[in-house]
Amino acid sequence: MNVLLSLAFVLAWSSGFIGAKLGAGTAPAVTLLMWRFLPLALVLGIATLAVARASWRTLTPRDVVRQVAVGALSQSGYLFTVYYAIELGVSSGTTALIDGTQPLVAGALAGPLLGLPVSRTQWVGLGLGVTGVGIVTAADAGAGTGTEWWAYLVPFVGMLCLVAATFLDRRSSGGDVSPMVSMTIHVGTSAVAFTALAAGTGAATPPASASFWTAVAWLVILSTFGGYGLYWLILRRSGVTKVNALMFLMAPVTAVWGALMFGEPFGVQTAAGLTLGLLAVAVVHHGDRQGRGRPTARHPVSCETDRSTSPWSHRPS
Repeated sequence: MNVLLSLAFVLAWSSGFIGAKLGAGTAPAVTLLMWRFLPLALVLGIATLAVARASWRTLTPRDVVRQVAVGALSQSGYLFTVYYAIELGVSSGTTALIDGTQPLVAGALAGPLLGLPVSRTQWVGLGLGVTGVGIVTAADAGAGTGTEWWAYLVPFVGMLCLVAATFLDRRSSGGDVSPMVSMTIHVGTSAVAFTALAAGTGAATPPASASFWTAVAWLVILSTFGGYGLYWLILRRSGVTKVNALMFLMAPVTAVWGALMFGEPFGVQTAAGLTLGLLAVAVVHHGDRQGRGRPTARHPVSCETDRSTSPWSHRPS
C-alpha cells in the first residue's frame, strides 16, 4: 500500500507541471491560475468552516498575516513563475528540476539564517545539484526551441520564493495552525492575487475552449487534491524524510512525462543532468543523517527537533 501511495503521490505532484503545459497554449498563465484557485478557494472555505470551525476561532491576526505571507510566496509567487516559464517555452522537466533544488538551497542557507550546521557533505551535494541543473538547462536551451535565455531564470525566481517561504515558516513562532486552515488561507491568498492580476491585465475572461477547462480540472483534481492530499497522508504515515525523498523524483518523472506527451527534449545530456540531481539528493540526505547522528554538547540535536526545524522538511502549500 505504501508503494502504491508513493507512486500515486509522485505522479499527482508531477502532474502540476504537465497541467501547466496543457494550459499554456490555451490562455495566459494568470488566467489559468485565476480559474484554478477561485473554485478551489470556495470549496476549501466551505469545507474548513464545516469541519474545522474551532481552528478558525483560535487564529490570531498575526497567524493570519503570517499564513498570507507564506501563501503568497509558496503558492502565488512559486506557481506563477512555474506557469510563466512553461508559457515562455521552458520544458516542464527543466522547470521541475530547477524548482526541485529548493531544499538543497535552503539547506545551504540553514547555517547563516537558522543557525543549523551544514556539513561538508551537504555542500558537495548542493554542488552536484547545481551542476545537474546546469546540464539539463543547457540541453533544453540547445534543443532549438527558440526560448529566450532569460526565460530559464524565471524558475529560479520561483525556487527562491519557496526558499523564502520555508524560512519564514520556520522562523515564525507559530506551528499550531491546522494544515487545513493554513492551506485554505494560502489558496484564498492566491485566488485574490491571481484574480486581481488577471483583471488588471484584462485576462480574467476564460477562453471557451474545452482544452482550457480540461487543464483547470486536471490541476484542481490531480495536482491540488491529489498532490497535496497525498502529501499530508504520506507525511502522517511515513514522516518528512520519506516525503522529501519522493519530492526529488518529480524532476525525472516530469521530464519523461513531458517527453512522451509533448515531445520535449530528453537526450543523453538531460538524462545525465537528472542523474546528477538524484545523486545530489542522496549525498545531501547522507550528510543530513551524519549531522543528526553526531550531536555535540553545545548543540544537542534530537530527531524530533531536527524534523521540525530543518529546512529540508519543506511543506508545500
